[in-house]
Amino acid sequence: MLRITGYSDKYSVCPGDNIKFYINSEESEVYEAQLVRLIHGDTNPEGPGYKEEEISASCNKSYPGRNQKIHGGGYIIVPQDERFNLESFTMQCYIFPTLPGADDKGRQAIMGKWNEQTQCGYGMFVDKKGCLQVRIGDGSGQVMKISSDKKLLRKVWYLAAVSYDARTGKVTLFQEPCVTPTNGGLGQGILNPAEETTAIVETVNSMRPGVDDSPFLMAASTWEERSGRTISGAHYKEADAPIELPVQTRGTYNGKIDRPRLSRRALSKAEIEALARGYKYCHPDVRNDVVGAWDFHANITKNIASTHILDLSTNRLHGFIVNLPCRGMTGYNWTGDEIVYHHKPEEYGAIHFHDTDIDDARWDVDFELTIPEGLKSGVYAARLRIGGVDSPETEDYIPFVIRPPRGTTTSKLCFILPTNSYMAYSNDNLATNCVVAELLAGKVPVMTPSDLYLNEHREYGQSTYSLHSDGSGVCYSSRLRPILNMRPKYRHWLSPSLWQLNGDLHLVDWLEEKGLDFDIHTDEDLDREGVALLNKYRCVLTGSHPEYTSENMFSAYERYQQEGGRWIYLGANGFYWCSQYHPDNSNVIEVRKGEAGTRAWTANPGEYNNAFDGKFGGMWRARGRIPSKLCGLTFTAYGFDVSSYYVRDKDSELPETQWIMEGVGNGERIGDFGLVGGGAAGLELDRYDLEFGTPHDAYLLAHSEAHTNLMLQVNEEIHFSVRGYHGGGTENPMVRADMVYYKTPNGGATFAPGSLSWCGSLSHNNYNNNVSRITENAIRGFLKEGDLP
Repeated sequence: MLRITGYSDKYSVCPGDNIKFYINSEESEVYEAQLVRLIHGDTNPEGPGYKEEEISASCNKSYPGRNQKIHGGGYIIVPQDERFNLESFTMQCYIFPTLPGADDKGRQAIMGKWNEQTQCGYGMFVDKKGCLQVRIGDGSGQVMKISSDKKLLRKVWYLAAVSYDARTGKVTLFQEPCVTPTNGGLGQGILNPAEETTAIVETVNSMRPGVDDSPFLMAASTWEERSGRTISGAHYKEADAPIELPVQTRGTYNGKIDRPRLSRRALSKAEIEALARGYKYCHPDVRNDVVGAWDFHANITKNIASTHILDLSTNRLHGFIVNLPCRGMTGYNWTGDEIVYHHKPEEYGAIHFHDTDIDDARWDVDFELTIPEGLKSGVYAARLRIGGVDSPETEDYIPFVIRPPRGTTTSKLCFILPTNSYMAYSNDNLATNCVVAELLAGKVPVMTPSDLYLNEHREYGQSTYSLHSDGSGVCYSSRLRPILNMRPKYRHWLSPSLWQLNGDLHLVDWLEEKGLDFDIHTDEDLDREGVALLNKYRCVLTGSHPEYTSENMFSAYERYQQEGGRWIYLGANGFYWCSQYHPDNSNVIEVRKGEAGTRAWTANPGEYNNAFDGKFGGMWRARGRIPSKLCGLTFTAYGFDVSSYYVRDKDSELPETQWIMEGVGNGERIGDFGLVGGGAAGLELDRYDLEFGTPHDAYLLAHSEAHTNLMLQVNEEIHFSVRGYHGGGTENPMVRADMVYYKTPNGGATFAPGSLSWCGSLSHNNYNNNVSRITENAIRGFLKEGDLP
């Protein structure tokens, strides 16, 4: 078991900035914090070994530990208001349950003002058996509960309503399927909706729902009225003051909700149906009795990603989203005529809630650090240890980047750390959940204590390669939580892979050894500052796996090249997926996996567009911005067993390119060694392809060969599945990494070796090898003033 974990409020800071750290000491043990500069994160004994430098800082001291929990699950909170203290009521909404009656989910709350601990208030639920249920409690022990006794079908839209007349004791519970050609076929399709329609009418002893200070919630119910945790910040700017959150029950609803309404009397079925169609279509007598009419599509054209939920009734009891359930979701009335939510917002009135949603751990701050002046730009971390022991169970690192002093540079060379990709892969559980994990790795996945801890603690959130508990894909990822696979010393389960941060620390270590000064910035910095950031530098380096790219980043790299920048892409599978920052909260990115690409899940029909910017998600090539137009190469193959080597091509002998190959023999194998799979060409590969946009004047310097049959061509380029036709590395000529170099306007240039494992070979033979030589030739050549050869 991991005894200590933590996270920070920022990924990048400048000298003078403040950074906060949030720590969970599982058993409330004392721990020591030490600021360190991370240099080499790989513990492989065949390499240079793990390297860090301890840095003097005010945060270096012991701290009392405390246990801090993460309360996951997406829901909506409407702060307590006396207008929710009702005697009679009608609750109604359209629901699309995705886990009704699941054995491990228990009762799931749809909406209401219900306190689970005191059994006080009223609420509408999916009960343990998967049936619609109403509960009313007076807070003194008397509880009335009635269920429909008709199990809701999974992935079917229903109009669900419950009404209660306190004067007569009459309770009406109503569930009716809403089947259309575009939603009746999802999950358990319905041939005869009438058979699934249920209306329960009972008369009970008249009672009054108890009154307390619990808020009105959707997709959850209250355990305690006050938790001490609040929501506030730029993404909750509509709130007048920080909103205190309740302590939730485990009964978070899984599924979609559309058009929830609350009225202060028992409505007839006709009135319920009229109100369901729209608040403005109701008779004035109905509108006068509406407490809240929340339409989730009401602000789609302005900002569907907003955490603000609008009440269209005259009461204006607006709500707020917690833990970012999915927006831009098709509603009960989606026709399929439009597949873009802002073209027909009234058909996208649903929010998809999951008990695994998480946008922020919301822990209390344990210590802070003001970044000292004079620290060199680099990758740093707060190292946490219990008892001074550096075992995986008693140690954690919280990495972050220190940039150069604001508005300045300290080098002509810049390294953009691909933090978007770190977030996309954060806390992935493919080793334990993916049925093809063993086939991908070519072996039994080797898991670390962090992997096992994450398997037990799903509340730590998942990656965009994960599935929520109801089987839908995870499209949001937040960095405001411990990300346990973004740690030095971590070895990814796709062994022999060093993935993400530790793969990029291979480059950091090599730059240090070669005496190449450099500044480091993150993807978020580039997204915010654009080409102006890049233009400060003569040469810019990418990391080993810049797979997830925002539009701002993509455009900045394009402009940098056009304006004379010299750019070195040191990875593979780069610039592949569209990723977008939340417009009000850059701690969170969104990734929609569309109909193509190497992916772990596929978005549902009509849900391909990002909620965060309204644009088509999925692969950049589907938006006409295939990576080969940016970096000269396109993703071609992947395989995670062993890596291979390159051989030179004729273009490498030309006068224009010989300087890159200086010191490398013509018949020499390039990179038949390395810390990642034993070679410089492995894990994921990119190829030169004129048909896909590689510049016609690009030089093909080298290509890889001798890959195994576990290295397979990407599926977006396979249009028919024919046995034996495509094959693996021994048969398919598309399975290769290509090394390219080409010039760009105004004295610019691009160099790219096309392999994810390239940087893992830099340190071989005490940094004296042909991979190191080629990389150094390219960087030093790009840093020189004047024209390139």
